[in-house]
Amino acid sequence: MAQVDGSVVVLNDQTEASLRTVGHISYALHAIVAVGAVLPGAQVSLVLLLVAFVLDLYKRGDARGSWQESHFRWRIRSVVFGGIAYLVTGPLWLAFVVPGWIAWAIISLWFLYRVLRGWLALNDRRPMSI
Repeated sequence: MAQVDGSVVVLNDQTEASLRTVGHISYALHAIVAVGAVLPGAQVSLVLLLVAFVLDLYKRGDARGSWQESHFRWRIRSVVFGGIAYLVTGPLWLAFVVPGWIAWAIISLWFLYRVLRGWLALNDRRPMSI
């Protein structure tokens, strides 16, 4: 059960712990994909990213109004914005390999930064600010 304290929803200990576990699993899956995207030749399946994305979409309602809601929003936006950036820069690979590689390396580093920043905040029980 959730309790409203002012404008912030305070979750019971069991729900809080459950959502933190989901957050750690999701960040771990994001991190595996992000590290694989940064390291040459270490590409991992995007299935892991999709699993984390669907998990976040499915469980975000349980965190509505709490500090953890910001983490679900952070992870979902990271995947969506990263995916859009990869799609937009995809034609660079077809026309010019080196600029495509540079663009995708920058996007991958940005995604890794977001994963690490979010995971550290979750570990410290801090909400994500945009």
